[in-house]
Amino acid sequence: MKSNAKLKELTKPWAAFNYGFLDESAKREIRRRLLKAIAVPGYQVPYASRDVPIARGWGTGGLQVTLTLLKPDSVVKVIDQGADDSVNASSIRKFLGKVGGATETSDTEEATLIQSRHRIPEEKMREDQILVLQVPNPEPLRPVQPDMSIAREMHGDADYGQLWLVLYEQLVKSGRIMQGSSYPSMVNGRYVMTPSPIPRWDVPKLDQADHLTILSAGREKRIFAVPPYTSVEPLVFDDVPYRVEDHQDKTCHRSEVTGFFMNELPQEDGTSRYELSDSYFGIKNIRKSEGEPVNIGATWYNNGRMD
Repeated sequence: MKSNAKLKELTKPWAAFNYGFLDESAKREIRRRLLKAIAVPGYQVPYASRDVPIARGWGTGGLQVTLTLLKPDSVVKVIDQGADDSVNASSIRKFLGKVGGATETSDTEEATLIQSRHRIPEEKMREDQILVLQVPNPEPLRPVQPDMSIAREMHGDADYGQLWLVLYEQLVKSGRIMQGSSYPSMVNGRYVMTPSPIPRWDVPKLDQADHLTILSAGREKRIFAVPPYTSVEPLVFDDVPYRVEDHQDKTCHRSEVTGFFMNELPQEDGTSRYELSDSYFGIKNIRKSEGEPVNIGATWYNNGRMD
């Protein structure tokens, strides 16, 4: 009996979670940091990253921002490397619906809040939409300067010479710049950022975009942003133009759509098949080809080229 009584004393009565899971002080702090990040595009703002029910490195930074921006009338879409139906994307989307009462969707056109890991949707986003990108490593200078105190001084001085040197060495050794993702980009003519591990294909989508993009690294405790209608310029040499992946002639074997970013699927006979990385964009095209009334928005690229 004594053991049972003690257990009851230790057990707290059931209570509902705070709306959006995070406590109000955490949300308030993140909102303040977001305002600073938007006011100084590309600048890394430190914040007190909280624990959320997923492991560090699996999108905790993006999730905290999304939970802070969440409203009961939000329509949320979650992407994991282009897919809406992966375990990570599905789990986060269901969690957002459970703790915030938000409507879940896979359609870019319907969403008001999009959280993504390593991709930007192929359909253009609008002014009333917010893109939250998960970032594992927010520091573009880390490969050339591991001392973060010195790296911050370099940001303060706009000293990015070592990044240019890395790109030049790639060009000399390989004949082309080999940086495939996290391509260093100048924001608003001042700060160089790493735009998360999105492919080069997606970087031009951030330049003068209609929507707000927020990038958050939970493990590194950094938030930075690209406000609407802000210049995002990949670091390039005057005589070596920026090149995206050459997917102009690639056709999705499922939707038969051509000229968008594809995943390569090696086959047993040594050949390759291709599949649209933006999974729901492919589904919409399949449904449209079958005669369903589907609304497909305008796209950043057409026939493999940016408009």
